[in-house]
Amino acid sequence: MNHSLTPSRTGISRFVAFILLAGLTLCTSCNSKPNEINSLQQQVWKNPQDAKAYLLLGNAFARSQRYNEASEAFKSALAINPELDDARHALGAVAFNQKNYSEALKFFQQHLERSPKDSLRLYDLGNVYMQLKQFDKAAGFYNEAIENSESFVDAHYNLAVCYSHTGRRDEADAIYKWLLDKNNYLAVSLQKHLKKEVR
Repeated sequence: MNHSLTPSRTGISRFVAFILLAGLTLCTSCNSKPNEINSLQQQVWKNPQDAKAYLLLGNAFARSQRYNEASEAFKSALAINPELDDARHALGAVAFNQKNYSEALKFFQQHLERSPKDSLRLYDLGNVYMQLKQFDKAAGFYNEAIENSESFVDAHYNLAVCYSHTGRRDEADAIYKWLLDKNNYLAVSLQKHLKKEVR
């Protein structure tokens, strides 16, 4: 859980920052140094059957927002080792960052199939459906994520946003009250979002 996108302060866009919380180190706010990428490319050229080397190279490309190259590296890693789950998740995250939500959905669904009760994997799918404005589907995934991890405050937050968009204001308000005790920053952010929705 080492993704460090900067969260926005209000509204639906807040959940975008959390899509990358699951499993892998993609960081769009910190750039890889050219020397790091060059070094990793050398490793891949020297060991073309090393799936982990491709994964590291993909991460470096992603940190530099070179998403097409990152995607190719992750696909190479998966071609060598189809069991490399981090590469599957990374492909979903890269597609999400490029706003290619149908591609993100495909990879996140594959990722979920490998561990159907994993809260972060369920949360990732919820985030894709949220971006597609399919709020009922998103809410279903957030609810499943919460069932498996009750204290998952970000899932609660995004669930409340879904509820606010589907006319379930009382349930959104209940989540706001719950968040007051759990995470004041998220509670304040949610309160601002709910006030905007009333206007």
